[in-house]
Amino acid sequence: MSTKDFIEKDYYKVLGVPKDATEAEIKKAYRKLAREFHPDANKGNTKAEERFKEISEANDVLGDPKKRKEYDEARALFGNGGFRPGPGAGGSFNFDLGDLFGGGGNTQAGGGFGGGIGDVFGGLFNRGGATGTRTQPRRGQDIESEVTLSFTEAIEGATVPLRMSSQAPCKACSGTGDKNGTPRVCPTCVGTGQVARGSGGGFSLTDPCPDCKGRGLIAEHPCMECKGSGRAKSSRTMQVRIPAGVTDGQRIRLRGKGAPGERGGPAGDLYVVVHVGEHPVFGRKGDNLTVTVPVTYPEAALGGEVRVPTLGGPPVTLKLPPGTPNGRTMRARGKGAVRKDGTRGDLLVTVEVRVPKDLSGKARDALEAYREATADEDPRAELFEAAKGD
Repeated sequence: MSTKDFIEKDYYKVLGVPKDATEAEIKKAYRKLAREFHPDANKGNTKAEERFKEISEANDVLGDPKKRKEYDEARALFGNGGFRPGPGAGGSFNFDLGDLFGGGGNTQAGGGFGGGIGDVFGGLFNRGGATGTRTQPRRGQDIESEVTLSFTEAIEGATVPLRMSSQAPCKACSGTGDKNGTPRVCPTCVGTGQVARGSGGGFSLTDPCPDCKGRGLIAEHPCMECKGSGRAKSSRTMQVRIPAGVTDGQRIRLRGKGAPGERGGPAGDLYVVVHVGEHPVFGRKGDNLTVTVPVTYPEAALGGEVRVPTLGGPPVTLKLPPGTPNGRTMRARGKGAVRKDGTRGDLLVTVEVRVPKDLSGKARDALEAYREATADEDPRAELFEAAKGD
């Protein structure tokens, strides 16, 4: 959504509710219209699809109390032709609509609107004179990195070193861009970092200054390291704690661990994509671990106790009931992966009846005797009966 849309569109009219509508009334109106214009109910109807988008956009603003408050304030100030100063102020202000929503051009992940309508006036009056400079801090960039963990590290958690490269203030010139540390104010934008372009409606929009690239300063003697930009590539190694229970492909956000900000602005965020290796014995199914345990035929037929390994802990003993079929899964509670609340999932134990490849004479005789004793039993009889009934 553009800032122009945010100010000019009448979202109350889109939903058909009054400006003093309650949250319940807004929700009710949205649900009714969404059902009527949903694309699934209007296949091939492009007008209905566009109407559905408008309805969803309006609900996104009016359904959020914070966004609705900012929207109402912005409409009150700028919705009727732009903000104009009182008598004696010397004409209309030129301002950047981006200041309404936080400015700086660096948006945190997840989007949203900035610090509220009060931020507008700081942005407007900081630019009042020809000698003023843009001192607004700028948030650092977000950084994305990857890390590969072993299966056990992913389950138990681990602290791993991450080497990252990002843009940071140039150490050679202390971030000024000038090798002597004395840059001059950009004559094109008069230090604001922005130039105005007319858009009508009583106000102007702004773009980053093409001469100083939005910095507001120009280096007379460009620094050899950063070529006058004031920013240079910086490498650093961080010890990052990966929480227990992460899954393969999970993206972890570490606030304030990204690139440093400019002019005192906050650092960006670090996003770490986790890759998890396989384990030769254990698998994973959500918060549960899985393991396949071989058992002998007598254990499955007669029942017994079976020792089962666990990940990083002592073995557990499970009791097999007589007549346990091949493929049956049993549960060892609390022996699985760590959940977000600190509790653990379970260990799912699947029984696999092993058929011996080589038999000793005594074992063969015993099996022959068993076959004779069960000669009257046909395990496939029910199969053929079921086949006849089809």
